[in-house]
Amino acid sequence: MFSLKKLFGKDEKFFDLLEAGADEARVSIGLLVRYLQDLRAGVAQPSLDNFVQSRRKEKRIRYQMNEELSRTFVTPLEREDIEALSFALYRIPKSVEKIVERISIYPGHFPHAAFQRQAELLTTAAEAVEFMVKQLRKGTTMEKIREANDRLQYAEGEADKVMLGLLRELYHGPADAKEIVILQELYELVERAVDRCRNAGVIVVQIVLKHA
Repeated sequence: MFSLKKLFGKDEKFFDLLEAGADEARVSIGLLVRYLQDLRAGVAQPSLDNFVQSRRKEKRIRYQMNEELSRTFVTPLEREDIEALSFALYRIPKSVEKIVERISIYPGHFPHAAFQRQAELLTTAAEAVEFMVKQLRKGTTMEKIREANDRLQYAEGEADKVMLGLLRELYHGPADAKEIVILQELYELVERAVDRCRNAGVIVVQIVLKHA
């Protein structure tokens, strides 16, 4: 059994901030799913405000983490690990906001079905990351972390396959050159967001292995 709590002692501020970061990452992806649903339902211009707020909240969490690190002379874990995980979590809402910004200016009829499977895999990845981060507070086994990481790796691998399939359809379909360029970038942005989740999961695995 590995327990960060033993290392952190009674001060749980780092747990709080890491979990808040993981939660905000999942929330931002939930907002993306809802945004796509609104588009499909015919909502003309769904608001982007929630995405901006989510990214700003994640940024504040990261700032607080950096502030706490600067105040703490001796950290319970290597500073590089805490900083790396905090930054990896911050990048997820940032990626999601970029996706929605690009979708919001997409010309013509948006291909909702093409993004449905990608959104599902992104949700799976975010939920796995949140689970892994929350395991750190209560103490965990390497087996639980591996199981969650397996789900995360599966989502990342499937996202690669889905993107390749979408690109194949795009290249062999009736789309004009401009549409191909725009959609290719959007597909890649969503796949990159899944990669951001995977990167956060890898850092959690490394932390647990160091202290197992």
